[in-house]
Amino acid sequence: MSRLRDLPLSVLDLAPVTTATDARTALGHTRELARHAEALGYTRFWLAEHHNMPGIASSSPTILIADVAAATSTIKVGSGGVMLPNHPALVVAEQFGTLTALHPGRIDLGIGRAPGTDPQTARALRRTAGPLSADDFPQQLQELRGYFEGTETLNAVPAHGNKPAVWLLGSSGYSAQVAGVLGLPFAFAHHFSSENTIPALQLYRQRFTPSEVLSEPYAMVCAAVIAADTDDHARWIAGPQALSFLKLRAGTPGPLTTPQEAADYPYSDLERLIVEDRLSSQVIGAPDTVAKSLEDLLTRTAADELMVTTMVADQKDRLRSYEILADLAALPTSAG
Repeated sequence: MSRLRDLPLSVLDLAPVTTATDARTALGHTRELARHAEALGYTRFWLAEHHNMPGIASSSPTILIADVAAATSTIKVGSGGVMLPNHPALVVAEQFGTLTALHPGRIDLGIGRAPGTDPQTARALRRTAGPLSADDFPQQLQELRGYFEGTETLNAVPAHGNKPAVWLLGSSGYSAQVAGVLGLPFAFAHHFSSENTIPALQLYRQRFTPSEVLSEPYAMVCAAVIAADTDDHARWIAGPQALSFLKLRAGTPGPLTTPQEAADYPYSDLERLIVEDRLSSQVIGAPDTVAKSLEDLLTRTAADELMVTTMVADQKDRLRSYEILADLAALPTSAG
């Protein structure tokens, strides 16, 4: 029995900017990837929200969702996610109500609790020096849901009557518990918080309360995957994103390098250990290697859906990685 072949398979994209491209090219590549994913039979295509990061062009997921949804016809499109502390709930409701009205049944609103950026940028987004605490998130979420349900005093046109599918996102146990209590689907960021995956999913399932949305828990795990025709090539094209993580950790983020630039970087012994640790939590390799790793991940997590993010410098390598995954999962179109 193959869990990979039994579960929906989806995409998380960050619109990576490389040393050989620019933001405009990156956004065009995102549109191309979304069309490719739809043709391959993927279930949904989500866009992340990141700010003040030279290597990521997905700072405005709402605008990207509109572009991708207009460029495709069947795949579900959404946010992975909207970082709620960065935005007034009213604005998010208006935007996603508009998207849902334009593309009924195709829009996902994935909501995150963290700002997804550095403190200075977070202050600029909120235009206040006061940080939001974890205690503020439930109130923000309640207000947002109220606009869609018509329980708030203000009328967030066209949110009322045009409610997207709402997900909670998380990389720890907090959002897992909130999603469980509210009976919402939960997406966990295994790709950057792998050590918390199992505990968070356990909390989600333990706290789950049936709702009008779900009668049973529904958990999606997002994994970093780089598939190629050989193990060696997969490791080669994985170098740039590992170096990007290293630079981000050092406070000097930059564009995604080429594989050769990543190989030529003068790593210290400590930096090599950090890079290897980063790579060890990802799924990287030829089809058989990737299939084995993903089957293990899905068995350990008992996930109901798998989402994949692939950060490589060359668009052809990125498209090929998703082709390999679609074939391994025997998605409807690729199976034919």
